[in-house]
Amino acid sequence: MRWKCQGLRWSEGVPALGWRRGGGGDRRESVLEYGRDLGFCAVGARTCVGARGNVCPPGAVIAGRGTGGQCAECARLDRAHSVAADTIADDPRTYRVYLAWFGPGMVKVGITAEERGPARLLEQGAVAFSWLGRGPLMAARRTEELLRRALGVPDRIPYARKRDVRAALPVLAERVAEIERLYVRAVALEGWPQSLERMAFVAVDHAGAFGLDGLAPAAGVVVELVDGGCVTGRLVAAAGPDLHLAAPDGRVIVLDTRLMSGWELTAVAGGGTGEGGSGGGGTGAVTVPVREVHGGDVGVQDGLF
Repeated sequence: MRWKCQGLRWSEGVPALGWRRGGGGDRRESVLEYGRDLGFCAVGARTCVGARGNVCPPGAVIAGRGTGGQCAECARLDRAHSVAADTIADDPRTYRVYLAWFGPGMVKVGITAEERGPARLLEQGAVAFSWLGRGPLMAARRTEELLRRALGVPDRIPYARKRDVRAALPVLAERVAEIERLYVRAVALEGWPQSLERMAFVAVDHAGAFGLDGLAPAAGVVVELVDGGCVTGRLVAAAGPDLHLAAPDGRVIVLDTRLMSGWELTAVAGGGTGEGGSGGGGTGAVTVPVREVHGGDVGVQDGLF
């Protein structure tokens, strides 16, 4: 049976593509390295990745432009067991509340299970963050809502906005200063649950892990993968689910790896990434729909690079 992509994951602070074969536990990861060439082509139809670690029983075919990678039924099943959806109130694990910084004026508050460490922040593409507190799930939830309202910060920031600013970030000191100002306001607020322990301010910066130093502005964003469509380029950065690739024509394009989930991928001639492997030497062109970006504004016309 063929390997199918499960999207990008951050394994010990390093980006890696996940792969699954068949309906069993046959899985693997291929670590991605900055500066190496990637090249793959999509084959056949995109199918649902399943839910809660299980395959989709009917192997439903799904749309190419969706970032969820699931059919409606599997998405519903995952949602029914999601901490983010407030469907689980008795989770016994310790949770942490955090402030995440994605760019000037783009800070959000959120929670994550303590056992996951900074993985959630890497998955979201947070350039910098600081912990705020730790405690039981419901106390963390109440604190998240308190801070969101009092500080006027959201609990979600669209990926399009995050991508727009990655190539023009302020220096580290300015990033840290913006988070620290909000941290000071946050810990001074009344109304924190007694069971939530405040944590000291420690700024963690991911610009190095993401490869953002010297990053060139993106010229386009991949809209979807299609049967027979190929993506090639040199990996220059990765943040959250996004890969920033220097295409053969010299332009930088962004590939949201959530669009890769559920596809069988084969390596292009000369190497690349496909069927659970990784390697260099990808050649050719980007032959999937790409939405052009002009000066940080995304246009509406789909085209091929």
